Amino acid sequence: MPQTITLTLSPKQAADTKFYTSLAARRLGISDTQIALIRVVKRSIDARSRAVKVNLSLEVFVDGDAQPEPLHFDYPNVAGATPVAIIGSGPAGLFAALRLIELGLRPMIFERGRDVSTRKTDIATINRGGDVNPDSNYAFGEGGAGTYSDGKLFTRSKKRGDYNKALQTLVYYGASPEILYEAHPHIGTDKLPYIIAAIRKRVIECGGSFHFDSRVTDIIIKNGRACGVMIGDTAVEAAAVVVATGHSARDIYRMLHAKGVLLEAKPFAMGVRIEHPQRLIDSIQYHMPERGEYLPAAAYSLVNQVGGRGVYSFCMCPGGFIVPAMTSAEESVVNGMSPSHRGSPYANSAIVTEVRPEDFAHLHEEFGVLAGLEFQTRFEHAARAAGGERQVAPAQRVSDFVAGRASHTLPKTSYIPGITCSRLDEWMPDFIATSLRKGIESFGRRMRGFVTSDAVVIGVESRTSTPVRIPRDKQTLMHPTVEMLFPAGEGAGYAGGIISAALDGERIAEAVKAQIG
Repeated sequence: MPQTITLTLSPKQAADTKFYTSLAARRLGISDTQIALIRVVKRSIDARSRAVKVNLSLEVFVDGDAQPEPLHFDYPNVAGATPVAIIGSGPAGLFAALRLIELGLRPMIFERGRDVSTRKTDIATINRGGDVNPDSNYAFGEGGAGTYSDGKLFTRSKKRGDYNKALQTLVYYGASPEILYEAHPHIGTDKLPYIIAAIRKRVIECGGSFHFDSRVTDIIIKNGRACGVMIGDTAVEAAAVVVATGHSARDIYRMLHAKGVLLEAKPFAMGVRIEHPQRLIDSIQYHMPERGEYLPAAAYSLVNQVGGRGVYSFCMCPGGFIVPAMTSAEESVVNGMSPSHRGSPYANSAIVTEVRPEDFAHLHEEFGVLAGLEFQTRFEHAARAAGGERQVAPAQRVSDFVAGRASHTLPKTSYIPGITCSRLDEWMPDFIATSLRKGIESFGRRMRGFVTSDAVVIGVESRTSTPVRIPRDKQTLMHPTVEMLFPAGEGAGYAGGIISAALDGERIAEAVKAQIG
């Protein structure tokens, strides 16, 4: 039987397999030659003291121990089985499809955007300041918003499903095995497209189907029961409909609202992207001028209360880039991404604050349950105007933003379309600007050097989550008033990232099976 041992090492020692194998053997009182297999089961960095350490948990197999079987998944062929329509090919939709196949049902995935390869062209056009394809961009297309965003896999929702199986599934389709043991696993935007394409290939091989450039214009509801979808003028019948659209599918919320389908307003968060030189974040977090070759680009996680309102970092991208995440030409929206090597000289993160229903109550009479959606849209339109009605984003030096003064010049940025000087508090809702200013100021006290003229805040980060929830019954996970309609993932208000959305997709697939039998 394998033994588990935890070692505390220097970064250089933790990168040397031969060194930690010999050390593990000595700790276990055996010789190096008796070790048949050693594998890392958890790795984390401890940078609390001046000397950065790496905690390494190892599973050691000696001669005679049964070694683990190679990772493998078996999926049946479901061609001809009961069809289930899935709206959206993000992690909730993809993992719902894989689980439906395991359960003997046939997934039909309808994706408004293009396949993951063709989508690159539309994204490149946006980066050059060209037209925004409303159906194929950083938010829409095969794999959803995460495919060309970042690929961070941290989640607090491990009790909602089989977290390890989700990670193993991603490894099976091409992710690095390191995600199985890193404290903060990350795939990288350079690798995710290949993983997404591999999942699509398997779904099709098993009898499921993918339909790109297939915007769902309506959900067919008869006698209070969802029984298919409309793709333009074409009706597609299904035994159940899974709504896994992601947080930016505003037309879906509006369509459901127009049909009288029950929706709920919910709190969400909005703010800015903040970008620092990565070397500055490294020096703050690792307590050294240069991090060296054995440490990864440093990250941070920050949270504070400002007047009873939360302000926090979100989707922090060490060694990353800021990207244009708008879904229409009238908006300015930014997001962050980082490749697997995290080699960019920039570190960026969302810094956002809570937006509560009372903050957009003045819009409720006209927009009803979609008032938060309208508030979010107006925020993005204001940012677009401040950027000069172009892809160029409004920005301000962090030190100027905190001090409440205008910036007249800006440092270099990773944001390819470019940035322009704008005093953000002149067009942001006052409570957002005030909360962000005080929150960033408090973060500067915690991370000395965080508030600097070498860093910028860029507008706006507005798609952290949806302002609308599609409700569902706690037991059946169906919509409470429409049978066989299953809201799933981040867009429905039940997830907050790749893994939590994937786990939710699997739960929904099991709920669909329970109803179909």
